[in-house]
Amino acid sequence: MRKKLFMTVMAAALAVSMCACGSSGGDAGSEGNTGAAQQAASGSSVANKDKPLVWFNRQPSNSSTGELDMAALNFNDNTYYVGFDANQGAELQGTMIKEYIEKNIDTIDRNGDGVIGYVLAIGDIGHNDSIARTRGVRNALGTAVETDGAVNSNPVGTNTDGSATAVKDGEIEVNGKTYVVRELASQEMKNSAGATWDAATAGNAIGTWASSFGDQIDVVASNNDGMGMSMFNAWSKDNKVPTFGYDANSDAVAAIAEGYGGTISQHADVQAYLTLRVLRNALDGVDIDTGIGTADEAGNALQEGVDYVYNADERSYYALNLAVTAENYQDFTDSTKIYEPVSAQLDEGSHATKNVWLNIYNAADNFLSSTYQPLLEQYDDLLNLNVEYIGGDGQTESNITNRLGNPGAYDAFAINMVKTDNAASYTTLLQ
Repeated sequence: MRKKLFMTVMAAALAVSMCACGSSGGDAGSEGNTGAAQQAASGSSVANKDKPLVWFNRQPSNSSTGELDMAALNFNDNTYYVGFDANQGAELQGTMIKEYIEKNIDTIDRNGDGVIGYVLAIGDIGHNDSIARTRGVRNALGTAVETDGAVNSNPVGTNTDGSATAVKDGEIEVNGKTYVVRELASQEMKNSAGATWDAATAGNAIGTWASSFGDQIDVVASNNDGMGMSMFNAWSKDNKVPTFGYDANSDAVAAIAEGYGGTISQHADVQAYLTLRVLRNALDGVDIDTGIGTADEAGNALQEGVDYVYNADERSYYALNLAVTAENYQDFTDSTKIYEPVSAQLDEGSHATKNVWLNIYNAADNFLSSTYQPLLEQYDDLLNLNVEYIGGDGQTESNITNRLGNPGAYDAFAINMVKTDNAASYTTLLQ
């Protein structure tokens, strides 16, 4: 039941045509026809500012302080955020790396200098999730330095001598021997056009680092699998250096068999379901917990505390993360498989098809385009939602907002911003 954009356009055109036939003409009549067309397309006369809205993947917040943008999160009574528990996932990633080092201590120090050196690919210095992951690695490895009561998440540039102020040397004791742990280098992976989380930039960075201090690099850590796999394919795989990412993308999970150290599943299947389920519930006028913490009539239900947590004060649903390692990676080989507990089709008679506008901040983002969107495209069928998918350039909000010229044609909106600060770029259009 794939839905095509042209069906929405044709419906709107037909509505305009029908209204025009009954009009007495004139400018006022034209304006009335446009409004009728919008209402016919969306099947609703609800004002745009009152329509259900879900922020996902990028939580509205101050990119400098991390403070949540509560005005955006409370835009209307049917506004929510869907993401994952960034701090829980960050701690998992850091712990996974530390445990790998401890387990492989006899072979991991490649040059035998007693220093376990790692490099870190940072996705976006102003993104809450990126900040959390950087802090998680540093906390676990003992390299964290607090600034104003919080772990410093800034890139260090190059730090082969251990003199950087944003980090410090950590220690790991295994079998009675103490090893120094050092962040040799880290940088934000932003390309020349301004796009962050850039895989190509990470691939270039590992080449530069390897040529400068290659045998000192014992571990490669990355804020996501897109950058991690770029570094793995460019250098780590051939040099047998364990690389750790985040997202559990299919290619990264498969690469664990070839030496990729591990990754973190942010339960994308649960996130994708929640993104659309919250909208479905709001459109149906039912309790927001329906099909989430409380089973719906088709039997769909998640387990709170196992699959997700909900923070009412933040109006936010957070999927819980899972570590993916050599021990369990075969359970995660298909990242686009929908979650069995929420895989039942809703009856279209009770849940009429509704139109949703949804954007992906960067069409080139590996996780969102290769994992999240394919999951959304399966859930939109199960939930009877006709979703128009918009892919951004990863650089500017206007590349996305310029394609929301007719919000009246939609019943609900799901928004994935380029920058967490920029919620107002979207809410202004809906006002």
